[in-house]
Formats: sequence, C-alpha cells, structure tokens
Amino acid sequence: MKIPLVLVSFLFCSQVFAQTKGDVVVVKDPLIDSLIAKRIELNKARPTTTNPTSNAMVSSMGYRVQIYYGSDRREVFSQQAQFKSSYPKLNTYITYKEPNYYLRVGDYRTRLEAQKFLNELRPSYPTLFIFREKINAPILEQ
Repeated sequence: MKIPLVLVSFLFCSQVFAQTKGDVVVVKDPLIDSLIAKRIELNKARPTTTNPTSNAMVSSMGYRVQIYYGSDRREVFSQQAQFKSSYPKLNTYITYKEPNYYLRVGDYRTRLEAQKFLNELRPSYPTLFIFREKINAPILEQ
C-alpha cells in the first residue's frame, strides 16, 4: 500500500514542478541598435593594407617623446600651447598620473624616428625622454 501511495505522490509532485513555455519580451532603448550599427560602420572603415585611404585611427605600439612633467596643471597647458605654436602638425598628449601631469608629443613607429625628433628638440627642452606606448598610427605617405 505504501509503494502506490509514494508513486502517486511522486507523479503529483513532478507535475507541480514542471515548467511551462512562455514568451520572452525584450525591452531596450532604440538607441542601442543605432550604436551597434555605428560600431559596425566604424570597424568596416578601419584602415588596412588594402584600404589605406580611410581616415580612422589605428592604435599600435610605438614611441612618444615626453617634453614636460610636473604637478602644475596651468604650466603643462602653457607648455602644450608653446609647443603647438612651434610644431602645429604634431599631436600632443597630456596624461595625469597622480600627482604629476605628463606632456608627450608625436606618434613614431620606430625608436629611431623618436630619437631624431628628440635631438631636434634638445636645445629647447632640457628634460626629454622617449616612452614606448600605444600610439595613434600616423598615416603613411606614398
């Protein structure tokens, strides 16, 4: 008598815990689709060896020349303005690592290119260093 009762209760319990199929409704902002489409478009426009005319920036490892570091924010921006007046075509990058600001310039693929530029800057800037970091790869002239 106990075995049929256990069997019936087991079947009853299995029906109670059975899952039913339902519908999933996704609620999202419509801007998400436009951001995904924009991301896909930017990835397609990335310059490659087959498409060097694209204007998108590619990051790679390279070298930059550090021309100033210090804790005064106004001073680093004045140094940047002074450098930009002398070399308007070169990119400048200011980074902040507590407690100092660092002003680095250029995007050089090789250390030799960075060293040539460092030798050119030596009379104007007393403390110059070359750093290897991720750069925005310059567009190659053909």
